[in-house]
Amino acid sequence: MCAADSSPPSNKQKTGIAASLARPNILALHPYRCARDDYSDGILLDANENAIGPTSLPTNSLPNNNSLVLERYPCPYQIPLKELYAAHRGGNIGSKNIFVGVGSDEAIDLLMRIFCKPGEDAIMTTPPTYGMYKVCANINDVGIVEVPLTEEFDLRITEMLDAVTDKVKLMFICSPGNPTCKAIPIDDVKRLAESPYKGLIVVDEAYVDFSTEESAIKLIETYPNILVLQTLSKAFGLAGIRCGFAIGYDDIIQLMNNVKAPYNVNKLTSEVAINAMKNISTLEKNIKVLLDQREVVAKELKEMDFVVKVYPSDSNFLLVRLKKLSKDVYKHMADNGIVVRYRGSEMHCKECLRITIGTEKENRACLQLLTKTYKELAAATANC
Repeated sequence: MCAADSSPPSNKQKTGIAASLARPNILALHPYRCARDDYSDGILLDANENAIGPTSLPTNSLPNNNSLVLERYPCPYQIPLKELYAAHRGGNIGSKNIFVGVGSDEAIDLLMRIFCKPGEDAIMTTPPTYGMYKVCANINDVGIVEVPLTEEFDLRITEMLDAVTDKVKLMFICSPGNPTCKAIPIDDVKRLAESPYKGLIVVDEAYVDFSTEESAIKLIETYPNILVLQTLSKAFGLAGIRCGFAIGYDDIIQLMNNVKAPYNVNKLTSEVAINAMKNISTLEKNIKVLLDQREVVAKELKEMDFVVKVYPSDSNFLLVRLKKLSKDVYKHMADNGIVVRYRGSEMHCKECLRITIGTEKENRACLQLLTKTYKELAAATANC
């Protein structure tokens, strides 16, 4: 049998906010009960699987011995992965406090479906920020209340609380921010959690491993109105497996598990993720390399006469403002084999490029092409 989560609840865990915040139809939902909820051992003729075995030929990820038994559905609970992740992150959380999904984006979408009535409720965002909040809101017919960050990319907490209505069910805080690359102080998150706001504060920490700011996971035990999103796509270097986490009070996590697709995380993803959690020394080594390279790249950028500003970074990328021509620079660099991200159309990001920190060789090539491209474009403009 694929056992459901049996971790003991925390003695300090109290009733959360899910019952008062979620849509009534979600609270009343009887989740789909899949075959593996009942049995996972024996001669399994209950799930209409193909017992003959996988069609795919052996590859590096599909060995000859088919050790993952890919003809069978995966366990829907991912308990071993949750336990390893909880141990890694700390904060007195257990597997019941963790949802595993297809990247963080699945969790973002689920939260809107669980807590926001289409055509009626809203979310709050703080632009410039991650674009999927807006996309998911539009898909789910959910309103968007925007309270921009300051020009230095800090939260405007007073203005945020003033803009809250009883329709704003979710408040998304991206920390470290994308594209701002700036972490939000944990005291700001705590201030929001202690405010009169009655909704859920979602702290998106995709880049947290590159930051010196503490994770908001440490607040979850005390504040039932905080949910943290994290991913294996960034520091863990596993964007290709699409594995993300939501960490929060068990009442919210239970609703997310009720609403998700029955087998949302496949066996291949789960195996790679578990392997990563057993190799934290590699994670730490890779983070150090990237942080060292971030300092090298930032230093060289600051010495370029056409660079107006290199924003301080808590992430694995830099936000860089050029004097002019940033969009043309972006296009010409891409045409010549090096792709950065143009962010000049985002609020407070005029003439900005977002540059991901790569390998030492990639970074060197990027800086060289950036310098060459800008000089050529500036000269061509001057001759017009």
